[in-house]
Amino acid sequence: MPHPQLDPQQLHVRPLAERRSKSAIEDILIDPEQTPGAAPQLQPLVEETARRILAAREKKSSVILAFGAHLVKNGCAGFLIKMMERGWLTHLATNGAGAIHDWEFAFHGRSEEDVQANVAQGCFGAWDETGRFLNWAVQAGAVNGLGYGESIGEMIVRDGLTFPAVRALQEVIAAGIDAPHPLLAAQAELLHTLTHFDIPAGFLAIAHPWKHHSIFGRAVRLGVPVTVHSGIGYDIIYNHPCANGAALGRGSHTDFKIFAHSVAGLQDGVFLSIGSAIMAPQIFEKALSAVNNLRIQNGEKPVSGHLMVVNDLQQSTWDWSRGEPPKNTPDYYLRFLKSFHRMGGTVRYVAVDNRMLLHHLYDRLKTLTA
Repeated sequence: MPHPQLDPQQLHVRPLAERRSKSAIEDILIDPEQTPGAAPQLQPLVEETARRILAAREKKSSVILAFGAHLVKNGCAGFLIKMMERGWLTHLATNGAGAIHDWEFAFHGRSEEDVQANVAQGCFGAWDETGRFLNWAVQAGAVNGLGYGESIGEMIVRDGLTFPAVRALQEVIAAGIDAPHPLLAAQAELLHTLTHFDIPAGFLAIAHPWKHHSIFGRAVRLGVPVTVHSGIGYDIIYNHPCANGAALGRGSHTDFKIFAHSVAGLQDGVFLSIGSAIMAPQIFEKALSAVNNLRIQNGEKPVSGHLMVVNDLQQSTWDWSRGEPPKNTPDYYLRFLKSFHRMGGTVRYVAVDNRMLLHHLYDRLKTLTA
């Protein structure tokens, strides 16, 4: 017999406008064109990274930036947008929280809540528009073959979502039963959502007044892949009756395959992991293994010559040039160091505020290409 389950349909969600959000987009954004503060200790790494990025782009190799949600909350969106516009970044990857904060800033102009207080009141993450529109966006995008990230970016760019008519979708699904295709399950998930929540066919307008600050929106406009690598139950959008784990999982699986395709271009390229202690190293090691699997089948050597720049705040006491630390030392369990040091190429780690690193990196790239 199945174990008892909590019924998400019974959750009471509130309008996002009722939430006391901690951050306003106008207050946190950093102007990329301002001169960064002095940081002489960063200069060797910044110089090496900037030159390697430009060399990679000359070779048309991938330059991938994976980031955690704090990059968005720290007001660093402008750096990523400028670097995409200049062609210095070829792929962005983040977790579910990174997508949520970027979307909330684009839609609401504010994000971030008091977790401790709101969990006690039972309202943490139970915000209607965030859970409703992000879940619906991923499902609507899936029937067109889009992944999690592109689906959200499209909603931001278009200021809304388009839904098919129930009868038309039923006919498509019926035809697909006799001739199954990869989008059949996604169509069935969307059909359930359309009928359960009584969503009318056509365009649903969802204004994003602050979309010019959105990483996801700009990535879609520029044709830069932006992928979301979420965990089931990790994100606040699961605290909503519209949550559909199958659809979100499908979106993230699509995004993993898009991410792996970008990793396939990493020969002599650059991978930057900014404030992503778990997600970035975990997806990178699997994607790189899959890419090498295909390369070896084709008679090619594994990916090499890539630079991996890892930024977090944890200080490491181990000298990684000596190899991996023993299991009885804390450094062995620093996933964001251990995994990347197992991935070939060159690893550079810097424990510094991500705002400082990105500001100096953008400034140096701009100077070198002036």
